[in-house]
Amino acid sequence: MESVIPELRPSPERRPKRMAAHDVTLRGADVTLRPMGEDDWDVLLAWNNDPVVMALADHNPFQETSLADLQTIYRWLATHAYCFIMVVDGAPIGECWLQQMNLQRLVDRFPDLDLRRIDLMIGEKDLWGRGYGTEAIRLLVEFGFRDQRADGIFAPVMADNRRSQRAFQKNGFTRYSSHREPDGRVNTDLVVWRTEFEAAGAGQGA
Repeated sequence: MESVIPELRPSPERRPKRMAAHDVTLRGADVTLRPMGEDDWDVLLAWNNDPVVMALADHNPFQETSLADLQTIYRWLATHAYCFIMVVDGAPIGECWLQQMNLQRLVDRFPDLDLRRIDLMIGEKDLWGRGYGTEAIRLLVEFGFRDQRADGIFAPVMADNRRSQRAFQKNGFTRYSSHREPDGRVNTDLVVWRTEFEAAGAGQGA
């Protein structure tokens, strides 16, 4: 995976011992995004070890992830992202985050812009297609533009994940480019710019 943050498993002396905390909670009509934390390893481990879920979230051939590896990855991720658990009716249903842009091809293309990326996964398969992902994306976009004042927000989505692409498109994302991964599968880079967000009137209000 290309990245300006190449270490998914940094050297032991650089590994955070706990997930970096933040106090941001985003509330929608049906979905609440609460901070991801050290009490969430059970659901994160279950979702990341479900081959059906991961088939739409990861280009790599599926293999089970140990708790130790998962903790290393997420604790490192949380040092440069707002990580959230998606909650519906009081129960966790998935994960998402607003991350500093780490794809080198986009950093190089827009060196003077503050770019972010959204990653999202609904881990409870029986809740797919309910619109929860669409609402979570809206909350992240509003947070990214209104609070973080990002210039643009990207979403790299597998080209064959039509459901996820539609969820982002409902939130104003349009296709920017395609990128072929080493395994041959294709990512579609979707983007929405702050100027578009504000022109649509979405930037007004709380």
